[in-house]
Amino acid sequence: MTQATSTATQGRDSGGQWLLQPIGGHALRGPANYAHSVEEGIDLTDSQYSELLGEEADALKELFRGRPARFWGSTRAASEGHPKNRAIDSTRPGDGVLFLSEGSVIARATVVLKFRNRALAEKIWGLDGEGRPWEHIVAVDDVVRLALPIRNVTQVLGWRKTYVQSLTRQVGGQALRIHELLARRTPVVPSSGSGASGLTRDDLVQAIHGLRGSTGPKSPARHEPLALLWAVGRLIAGQERLASWDEFQEGFGPLLEEFVGEDMRRTPMHPFWHLRTSGLWEVHGVSDGGSRSSTEALREARAGFSADAARLLKKAGTRAQAVALLCSTYFGGTDLNRAALLERTGLGGYASASGDAPSKGTSGGRSSRTVSSPDRDRTKADLVKIIYGHECQVCQETLETRDGSYSEAAHIQGLGSPHFGVDLLENLLCLCPNHHKQFDRFGIYIDEDWSVRMTATREAKWQLRILPEHQINSEYVAYHRELCLDSW
Repeated sequence: MTQATSTATQGRDSGGQWLLQPIGGHALRGPANYAHSVEEGIDLTDSQYSELLGEEADALKELFRGRPARFWGSTRAASEGHPKNRAIDSTRPGDGVLFLSEGSVIARATVVLKFRNRALAEKIWGLDGEGRPWEHIVAVDDVVRLALPIRNVTQVLGWRKTYVQSLTRQVGGQALRIHELLARRTPVVPSSGSGASGLTRDDLVQAIHGLRGSTGPKSPARHEPLALLWAVGRLIAGQERLASWDEFQEGFGPLLEEFVGEDMRRTPMHPFWHLRTSGLWEVHGVSDGGSRSSTEALREARAGFSADAARLLKKAGTRAQAVALLCSTYFGGTDLNRAALLERTGLGGYASASGDAPSKGTSGGRSSRTVSSPDRDRTKADLVKIIYGHECQVCQETLETRDGSYSEAAHIQGLGSPHFGVDLLENLLCLCPNHHKQFDRFGIYIDEDWSVRMTATREAKWQLRILPEHQINSEYVAYHRELCLDSW
């Protein structure tokens, strides 16, 4: 039977204490348990788990909103005065967690719910060597991988030992030292086995999921994701990845008031400085030893995407995925006008597959912009129409007018900003006006088997006609398909 001692979520960004949580060695299945319940997460819709959630079912579903839930569990020590027991009893939502394994801090996370559930713990992790379940459970979110030697943590804490034997808590000045240590480091590391240096696309996605205060019982915190959208708009407009404090205040400040709201009580200073811990952001030029006690300390600072993050976001596919993820995770399920959000952050081109072309001098996050049509090679557009005799590749219908047959050439990956496709025959389709409009407004997409499906229902309604003299590049098709299927 579930024994519930749940704690309501509150103050997730408070930073009241840090929990140091060793995951245990292979003998206790620590790495396997961590991979299962934290890295992969638990599907709350799976009946083997959903039937055991008990009193916490509604709270967990609201917290994770269709995403896998991240759980970790503990057993109590035999002595009630043991530091481990004090850590378990004092844990509350908003606490930070450092997961430790084999001499390293492998991840940080934030506690979003605390409860006790013996049956659920046994189903997720089984029993320990003494036949006990890890029934004192915390649900965590904002999980971001780290690569930090444990000795760096114990050193700032003033410990002689260079290991952490069991769950312990750090409060007050000790917690602040841990926070400052993490703020000085870039937390995200390359995916294991990638063999590449620097940030990867998977790392970028994980870092976006792990932004500070990403999920709460009412609504996600939006100050940091909004700053990232603003910064993406700068990249698309061809501006430098690093903005001065004055530029950031001028460009981002109005967006904060418009799309975050007074209830969040955030200032531009918060994301300008704290996004450093995301692994996607850098702050340069702070001359007071890393402190940001006042805006005066940031007067000469410049901040923005790291070089690795900017490199990834200059790729159209990665950029589209990142923008869609930011919008769906942090601005979904509200009455907020997301079309206006994209427009105001310089990302209005994502409203259609063709995109648009902001003038070069336009700053992301500013409403004053002009739109022009990208240069096109009309001979290629005419050629694709000639190849198909003006017959639509989707419905195989030909539109006859008084002046003859009519069709339209549609770019699969749009030429305009922010798509920046290429004006080549392999990136063109011959479509009737109706299906051109549907394709451009993401109403239909082309699947991997070249069937044409309705975006809303995923129903395959047509088979794309492709003649031998027309070679279509599947990468452009995949780009358009992802725009249709990503949760904008």
